[in-house]
Amino acid sequence: MAFQLSSIITKLEMMSTSDHASVVSMNLFVALLCACIVIGHLLEENRWMNESITALLIGLCTGVVILLISGGKSSHLLVFSEELFFIYLLPPIIFNAGFQVKKKQFFRNFSTIMLFGAVGTLISCVVISLGVTQFFKRMDIGSLDIGDYLAIGAIFSATDSVCTLQVLNQDETPLLYSLVFGEGVVNDATSVVLFNAMQSFDLTKIDHKIALDLIGNFFYLFFTSTMLGVLTGLISAYIIKKLYFGRHSTDREVALMMLMAYLSYMLAELFYLSGILTVFFCGIVMSHYTWHNVTESSRITTKHAFATLSFVAEIFIFLYVGMDALDIEKWRFVSDSPGTSIAASSILLGLILIGRAAFVFPLSFLSNLAKKSPHEKIDFKQQVTIWWAGLMRGAVSIALAYNQFNRAGYTQLRGNAIMITSTITVVLFSTVVFGLMTKPLIRCLLPPPKQSSSTVSSEPDTPKSVTVPLLGAGQDSEVDLDGHNVPRPSSLRILLSAPTHTVHRYWRKFDDSFMRPMFGGRGFVPYVPGSPTERSAD
Repeated sequence: MAFQLSSIITKLEMMSTSDHASVVSMNLFVALLCACIVIGHLLEENRWMNESITALLIGLCTGVVILLISGGKSSHLLVFSEELFFIYLLPPIIFNAGFQVKKKQFFRNFSTIMLFGAVGTLISCVVISLGVTQFFKRMDIGSLDIGDYLAIGAIFSATDSVCTLQVLNQDETPLLYSLVFGEGVVNDATSVVLFNAMQSFDLTKIDHKIALDLIGNFFYLFFTSTMLGVLTGLISAYIIKKLYFGRHSTDREVALMMLMAYLSYMLAELFYLSGILTVFFCGIVMSHYTWHNVTESSRITTKHAFATLSFVAEIFIFLYVGMDALDIEKWRFVSDSPGTSIAASSILLGLILIGRAAFVFPLSFLSNLAKKSPHEKIDFKQQVTIWWAGLMRGAVSIALAYNQFNRAGYTQLRGNAIMITSTITVVLFSTVVFGLMTKPLIRCLLPPPKQSSSTVSSEPDTPKSVTVPLLGAGQDSEVDLDGHNVPRPSSLRILLSAPTHTVHRYWRKFDDSFMRPMFGGRGFVPYVPGSPTERSAD
């Protein structure tokens, strides 16, 4: 009896020590997050640094310190987990991106974004997969099969939209921002869908049927994921509009918006869809309808709450990756052949450069052929900027690499260890080097324009300030929708000459006559004492 009691006490002491160690780790990590925010603020005007690079470097430095203190046993406070990344950190970032995106600029370039994000990612994946197949077979990498080579193509086709968001400015370069960011979201979703599809197919015997199934599966996932996000956003708008929680408690409507946003992502994961696409389009729909159905104070609260959660998650990810990069276990199995690891990383970086160039410039040329307005065309300097800004790789690549090469344990198979360390090297190099040079490159190629009265490049603040030049002289505009008698050509002629503007006109008619009366939105919320007003912008 005494022995059992002493054994229980010993176990409780061990648990207490373990809990205290976790508390110490969390305290240090939160302190590092605070340090990243403070240092990032102090470097706000620096033309080279941004907060993602600052967090990454602080994470690396912290990893070195912990490595020295622990005598080379460990370099991180927390172990990188792909579940933590995909389930908790990525959703607020992608949702806020959709919630804050300037919708007119995004949908104005939607065809080009889809061309870059979907077709471009497939081209990049093919180029990288073919390249690593040719090079890695000649090197002493380890036992990699055709499935691994295709997975590497999907892993390194995923651009880092998180870092790109901090490098580009939505107001200074609206066209570039919408293209690079929109492509980044679709690109991440495409890469994850491709990666998951490769896991579900037997790639040892590739034929036309498997290729067609893969393509069909991609379009199915893209369409259903988008529809799920739109449906979830519309349900939240309808519930808040009909029940109007703000009459009694603004806390409830804020909580419902946040939970419905997260629910959209989790439903996508539950049904094996793309959570990235789902939560992104849910954010767009919520900003268009749901946000206008809540009280004024709730609008301010949700806008800042979503932005804050996204900001903290971004800093957390880069700090997390920086600290985990020096984990001694990963490097121990490649220490006997550092040349092989360096060669593999160099080959991957080269293929990333070639793979991105292989679709940015040809697809930009095709996109320009379909556009008549010179303001909508992508010139060569903008193409170079898009190519460069999308070279960065981030936590999505690391998470997918862990999923592919950590199943059998990277500490047991040399090939797995080399691929994980090469992925970390590529992410660190591309984020720091390419990220540092992106701002100066943009300022060199595309100097900030002087203040102009033109509203073509900026998002209108109110629905009444939509630019007539954007829609074309003599064609449809917001003024026409208000009932003024402006002569316009036939619908077929408008559709052929300006398809984007025509679709926009018919969408506004459908939105105003059916969608907004049912789901709410600016100007379509019935007056209730204390209810939302029409003062906010879209």
